[in-house]
Amino acid sequence: MDIAKPFLYYLRRFVELTEAEFDQYVRPYIIIRKFNKKELIARAGEVEKYFNFIITGLARKYYKKGKNEITTQISFEGQIMHCQESFFGQKPSEYTIEALEPVTMISISFKDLESFYRQSQKTERLGRLIFTHMGIAKDRWQMIKVRMKPRELFLYFVQKHPEIIQRVSQKHVASYLNIKAETYSRFKHLLRNNKKKSAE
Repeated sequence: MDIAKPFLYYLRRFVELTEAEFDQYVRPYIIIRKFNKKELIARAGEVEKYFNFIITGLARKYYKKGKNEITTQISFEGQIMHCQESFFGQKPSEYTIEALEPVTMISISFKDLESFYRQSQKTERLGRLIFTHMGIAKDRWQMIKVRMKPRELFLYFVQKHPEIIQRVSQKHVASYLNIKAETYSRFKHLLRNNKKKSAE
């Protein structure tokens, strides 16, 4: 199977794109990068060089606050992950991106992305739609976190992304949801009890 196919399917969510157009306009600019579990994909203090689309695996983005690591994003197959402010501003990032599993991703450099945009009206529009979508999704998530109480947020997240609970350590998910570790443990315990009752 063509490893780039999932990226083509992702782009088709925003514009009609044939395989021939993908091969002409997109494929020349993409590179395949692979990372081992716990390997750093991007480092705080360095300029983010790439826009990334995850093919396989899972990663988290975090910043340090004192001795603590505050997780701000957890992304998996079919999702975009990069340090946006650093990438577009081409200045050192305050964030680190870490592979939580072995990760394979499609990456496009800042320079190549600019060249990609200049190819046609379709490619320029595609880029605009993707980053608009990402901005809206980010704002929506922030509003959900503000409006929901911790227990509501936990249940919402579990229903939305049940696989992440199995794939990501408790401390990272708790940090991402801005829930204390002991509170998160209590919620998981309640969840297990509810499943047992349902099965009886």
